[in-house]
Amino acid sequence: MKNALQYSHSLLNDLIHRFPNGLFIDATLGKGHDTAFILEQKHFTGQVIAFDIQEQAIQLAQERLEKFPNHQYHLFHASHDALNEMLPVHDYPEIHGAIFNLGYLPGGDHSITTQFHTTLAAIIQIQERLVSQGQIILVLYSGHPQGLQEKASLLEKLKAWPQKDYTICHLEYLNQDNSPPSLLIIEKK
Repeated sequence: MKNALQYSHSLLNDLIHRFPNGLFIDATLGKGHDTAFILEQKHFTGQVIAFDIQEQAIQLAQERLEKFPNHQYHLFHASHDALNEMLPVHDYPEIHGAIFNLGYLPGGDHSITTQFHTTLAAIIQIQERLVSQGQIILVLYSGHPQGLQEKASLLEKLKAWPQKDYTICHLEYLNQDNSPPSLLIIEKK
């Protein structure tokens, strides 16, 4: 069985096959693994827009991404909740997929973590442009207090989203030690 991160990449791969020319958002760039994964897909001819609040993350990701054509990705040193400001709707009316890895930058300052209010704001901004059958994929890390609170708040808030418009799934590993990541998938109908 795949873990949450591996499963998130399987879902991204399916989305890329569905929308090879699509616009994808990497809402938590980190070291650039998800952006690189998208760009590595042979059928992908679209664009990835990535966000991170830490300069260290931008620098690490740039090193990882330098082998890819720079017209296929753009990195913003900004919070993911600045999406509407950075990507005006008239220039980017549709989003086909988005990936979030919540928590903190591995190897970075653990006191700098994603926050429920900015994460929810980013999800809502993406959701407003998400195409039919597009997905917002979130890997939830709840092994630290901030992550546990963010996960609980997101699950509670997303329960209220209308079933007629969205299918929302939460995949959690029940018998694993050390609070393994879980996966939250939002698909627009």
